Amino acid sequence: MTFPDGWTRGAHTFDGVSHPTHRRGTGPGVIVVHEIPGITPAVAAFAEEVVDAGHTVVMPSLFGTDGAGMTVGSTARALRQVCVSREFTKLRTGVTAPVADWLRSLARELHAELGGPGVGALGMCFTGGFALAMMVDDSVAAPVLCQPSAPFAVTPSRSRDLNLSPADLDVVKGRCAAGQQVLGLKFRSDPAVGKRFETLTAEVGDAFIRVELDGRGHSTVTEQRSQEAVDAVLGFFRERLRPG
Repeated sequence: MTFPDGWTRGAHTFDGVSHPTHRRGTGPGVIVVHEIPGITPAVAAFAEEVVDAGHTVVMPSLFGTDGAGMTVGSTARALRQVCVSREFTKLRTGVTAPVADWLRSLARELHAELGGPGVGALGMCFTGGFALAMMVDDSVAAPVLCQPSAPFAVTPSRSRDLNLSPADLDVVKGRCAAGQQVLGLKFRSDPAVGKRFETLTAEVGDAFIRVELDGRGHSTVTEQRSQEAVDAVLGFFRERLRPG
């Protein structure tokens, strides 16, 4: 279990909460939020692709063991960690996960340092909806939702829920009405995403860009990496984050 070379380890603290971070690259900022079980080699490899595309990437480490692979054991340990943490919501609907405030603070800090139109924010699976919550802050100019899967889609209402409070959803809708776009990616047959893409289309219309992939899979840019998905993400960041 080793973390890739070339990443600078740091930390970010907001409102008394601190999480480690890993940073690499130059150019417009992008925050890559890992999936369960953590910053796996596949997550780090995708982040390297974003770096190579000309971005400063910051990966916060919210749970799990950095560098550990995706196994039954690592997934079970991360789920236990998530389930006892007050920073995350698992089943509640109509609420924003508390960790969103910490992530927005990280985005503001990175944007203040790097300037430009704003920063990108990408979440995956359990953290997929976090990118939507982050765009409540004006510092986030390119939110990307990879297979958003929280709250867990165990009932119809939960499968439609965006992991946002009504007030935060109103801000998202206002920003989209003013020209902001949101990119979402999923495998077409993935049950974990539920009906969230339909909810987003209903709430923000054409501002939601849907990329739905054929075939069986879940992790669009990592474990079942799709070149179509990666190209869509990098193109979205290029269009939204580079002035002019």
